[in-house]
Amino acid sequence: MRFSDDHQAPPAAASGRPVRLGLRENWLQFTLLVIVNVCVGGLVGLERTTVPLIGTDVFGLTSDLAVFSFIIAFGITKALTNLAAGALTARFRRKQLLVAGWLIGVPVPFVLAWAPSWGWIVAANVLLGLNQGLTWSMTVNMKIDLVGPARRGLATGLNEAAGYTAVGVTALLTGYLATVYGLRPVPELIGVVFVAAGLALSLAVRDTAAHVALELAQHTRPLPDGEDTALAATFARTSWYNRSLRGAGQAGLVNNLNDGLTWGVFPLLFTEHGLGLAAVGLIKGLYPILWGLGQIPTGHLADRIGRKPLIVSGMLVQAAGFVLALALLDRPLLAGVLSATALGIGTAMVYPALIASVSDHAHPTWRANALGTYRFWRDIGYAAGALVAGVLADTLGLAATVIAAAVLTAASGLLAARWITEHPVR
Repeated sequence: MRFSDDHQAPPAAASGRPVRLGLRENWLQFTLLVIVNVCVGGLVGLERTTVPLIGTDVFGLTSDLAVFSFIIAFGITKALTNLAAGALTARFRRKQLLVAGWLIGVPVPFVLAWAPSWGWIVAANVLLGLNQGLTWSMTVNMKIDLVGPARRGLATGLNEAAGYTAVGVTALLTGYLATVYGLRPVPELIGVVFVAAGLALSLAVRDTAAHVALELAQHTRPLPDGEDTALAATFARTSWYNRSLRGAGQAGLVNNLNDGLTWGVFPLLFTEHGLGLAAVGLIKGLYPILWGLGQIPTGHLADRIGRKPLIVSGMLVQAAGFVLALALLDRPLLAGVLSATALGIGTAMVYPALIASVSDHAHPTWRANALGTYRFWRDIGYAAGALVAGVLADTLGLAATVIAAAVLTAASGLLAARWITEHPVR
């Protein structure tokens, strides 16, 4: 790599080897982080098919809002942890936070398998939110650190593809296991494998501090004089003052509102219309599998054609997915499969493009805090989706909840079109 005369020589890693940015140059560490994120996604995938039904069938919950309380607990905790993770990177190495996240997640599969009351399930989701906020934040930050500016879309696409494909495969697997062995404890105990493998691999991954230092040394745009890089200032800048970052934040929030809503509503909606656990597992698995695998080409495409076209069109495709769920509900399996397909493809278009867009508009000195802020607003969407779904489902029914999601998603796409601007890749 070339350096201008006023740049320092590239830093060296702790091993003494020279540090370089790029996917090919860091393929081994990148691959390890991809596998770690498979484990991260697998752990949260445990809940996609069975937990709403555990609430109604095992613990006898009759209020949809009470059933969705585990998603609210998960979403709020994960959002706050995402926000804190950016600030924590100023005091701790990314690897330390990654390992800490796995240690926090150790009890989760055991509690889900043998919880004596619904309160224990909600408490397990607080731990799961902490686990996901730390581990997923660090894997995406570390991948962005490794590859440098030119391949951010592909890097985030591969990261999210690994995680959400694992979510979908695990949802399929737990649906099958629940059909054969019951809702508990067998489906939840596969999470022990994810925790053990994720922790072991995280201990083997090298930290990326030297790569951040190299990107700072090469960065062509200096930090503006007086620009505050602290968390509070970055939170305000990312949440409101920067128009493009504000647009990304609201789109991320509504995107995960959709996920939180379907997480709770779809198992109840489609079982109400006659589908069994295996069919619900197929619907709940297909959505994140397409979401996951689709991010590999869409992440690459975001580097080619820009972030905004994928964000806007992806939100509109998701809105169409909700319409399909209701329009074909007299044939529930077809409705579920087509809806899940549209939601999965639409989310795949949006997810890596949003993260890459935030990275484009954030200076490396405050990028971790900007990503933490974006991920805070995005994952508040889980809680917002569950809350909206619970209130609307209890008062107006499940169908009205799906209609509301379609309207909100289309409106979010139009806001993204108005607010987000492209930024030249540095």
